Amino acid sequence: MDIKIVNKSAIEHECNALIVNIFEGVKIPGGATGAVDNAIHGIISRLISEEEITGKLMETTLIYTDGMIRPDRVLVMGLGKSEDFGAREIRMVSGAAVRYLQNKGMKKVASIVHGAGIGGLDPTEAAQAMVEGALIGAYQSDFYKTPSSKKAIETFDIVEFDVDKIPSIESGMNLGKIMGEAVNNARNLGNEPSSVVTPEFLAEYTKVIANYAGLTYEEIDSWKMLELGMNAIISVGKGSANEPKLLSLKYTVGENRPTLALVGKAVTFDSGGISLKPSAGMHGMKFDMAGGAAVIEAMRVIGELKPNINVIGLVPCVENMPDGAAYKPGDIIRCMNGKTVEITTTDAEGRLILADSISYAVEQGADYIVDIATLTGACVVSLGNDITGIMGNDRKFIEVMKKTAEITGERVWELPLPADYMHLLKSSYADIRNAGERPAGAIQGGLFIQEFVNEVPWIHMDIGGTADFSSGSGPADGSKYMAMGATGMGVRTLSTLAFELGKIIK
Repeated sequence: MDIKIVNKSAIEHECNALIVNIFEGVKIPGGATGAVDNAIHGIISRLISEEEITGKLMETTLIYTDGMIRPDRVLVMGLGKSEDFGAREIRMVSGAAVRYLQNKGMKKVASIVHGAGIGGLDPTEAAQAMVEGALIGAYQSDFYKTPSSKKAIETFDIVEFDVDKIPSIESGMNLGKIMGEAVNNARNLGNEPSSVVTPEFLAEYTKVIANYAGLTYEEIDSWKMLELGMNAIISVGKGSANEPKLLSLKYTVGENRPTLALVGKAVTFDSGGISLKPSAGMHGMKFDMAGGAAVIEAMRVIGELKPNINVIGLVPCVENMPDGAAYKPGDIIRCMNGKTVEITTTDAEGRLILADSISYAVEQGADYIVDIATLTGACVVSLGNDITGIMGNDRKFIEVMKKTAEITGERVWELPLPADYMHLLKSSYADIRNAGERPAGAIQGGLFIQEFVNEVPWIHMDIGGTADFSSGSGPADGSKYMAMGATGMGVRTLSTLAFELGKIIK
């Protein structure tokens, strides 16, 4: 989808459909929507008075213009209540509008900028959110279906009459393109079958990303892992014909700047290993590499936009399979940092590969660490499918993460890490066990990972519920603005976090 800015009146722009907007409770439309309403003889005002248009969030009303203005149709989008409106709502509205028109077969779409000047948003922020939403909304996850059955918008024009606003809108548009495309690339990785996305595939893909974004790439294979003592990663990958890999991407601005490490779990398929998962839902275990995909694409954004902080992206890639060589419940593994782990279930494998990867990040001199992983179903039970659980060991760092998530619209909620809950992971045979009983499952995952951060400021993101969206899960009305499948959760937050830290840390 080609996205550009057009400096002209919305009613003079030729397109299949023009997107305008209205807040809930507004009786007489103003601004660009008001100008359109006047040009089509008050149709929008009449529909408002007849309560066919209410302005509720993501409400869609399509009006045929019958030649009264240059656009063939006008799509009036509800923005919801003005007091609840922000960048997240812009993304949702933009995505819903694009999906609606795309399903109608529209090829040429235009839109006014939603929400500039509302809720403290400037034109740059509003344009960025709108473009991100448009790209995320236009994304189609059914790329293995027959191409002839697909509909796609070809052009998305941002129409702005005020020439003074064009530079700000253009800046936001360019940022939105980079972010939106990175999110969709992460979704592509997640939606591919695991027969395609293997550890080797991710390694080759990451090399391409490194070259494109000017990053330093390193690949640690199983022999090098053995030298480094990464027995946890090796153990998880032992049951697969596809060898494990630890991928490293580095962005460097200077030795005098701190280093942020982003660590993303990439289990390209999780059968559960010897502790085999139930067959129902196992097909969704191709999404268990979503954390790794988020880190790879966040590093692409970081390489392109260049924050003022050094960043290391680490992606442990494994396939968790149950053949005769697979690790087993009852095994004891010595991790890279020397801690021993009793395996109670081979289906708590993500925290094991994160343990060695985080130990490596510490060894590499990380000053801050964030790990992102589809770690637990328990987090889904706690927070559902639209809020990511976060845990950490540093109050200031957590507050920066919360602020960042507000900026990006990727919702997070902090869960506690009470020290006395460590009894849940007590082992009679090793320093720690990889999983306890059912209570506090998400917290157990965080407590386990914390054992490997060596007191470096650290945040754990559990995207078990937010990495993919399917029927019956995800946000209310989620299918209005997002295709089924991988969500790309974390790309925007991780990359934006690097910029926030780069601004804060002197």
